Amino acid sequence: MNSIDEILEQMGDLVERSTPFPFAQNKVIIDRDLLNDLIDDMKRNVPQEIKRAKLIDFDCERIIKEAEQKAEQIVQRAEERAKALVASDTIVKEARQRATEILTQAQARSKEIKNAAGNYVDNMLHDAEMYFTRGLQDVKRTSQEINRAKNSGKGSSENIQ
Repeated sequence: MNSIDEILEQMGDLVERSTPFPFAQNKVIIDRDLLNDLIDDMKRNVPQEIKRAKLIDFDCERIIKEAEQKAEQIVQRAEERAKALVASDTIVKEARQRATEILTQAQARSKEIKNAAGNYVDNMLHDAEMYFTRGLQDVKRTSQEINRAKNSGKGSSENIQ
C-alpha cells in the first residue's frame, strides 16, 4: 500500500508523462483508469493516515498520564519521607518545602509534555489537512482540465460536421 505522498507523486508523474493535447500546451490526455486507480488508492490511504495521527495522539496522552503518575509517586515518596522525619520542626519544614518543589516541578513538566504533545498532534493534523487539501485541489484541477478537454473536443467535432 502506497502512502499519500507516493500516490500524489505518481499522479504528478502521470501528468508529466501524459500526451500533450493538440494545440494546447498546458493540457494533456490522461489515462482515466490509471488516474481513477490512484484516486482509489488515496481514498484507501486517508483512513490509515488518520489512524496514525490518532495513535500519535494516544501516545501523547499515555506519556502525559505516565508523567502525572511519576509526579504522584514523587509526591508520595516525599510525603512518606517527611512523615518519617517528623522528629524535628526544621526537618519537617524542609521536607514540606522539598515536596512542594517536587510537586511544582512535576506539574510544570507534566504541563510542558502535555503542551508539546498537543502542539505536535495539532501540527501533524494541520500538515495532514494541508496535504490532503492540496491533493484534492490537484485532483479537482486535473478533473476539470480533462472535462474541458473533452468538452472542447466535442465542440470542435460538432463544428466540423
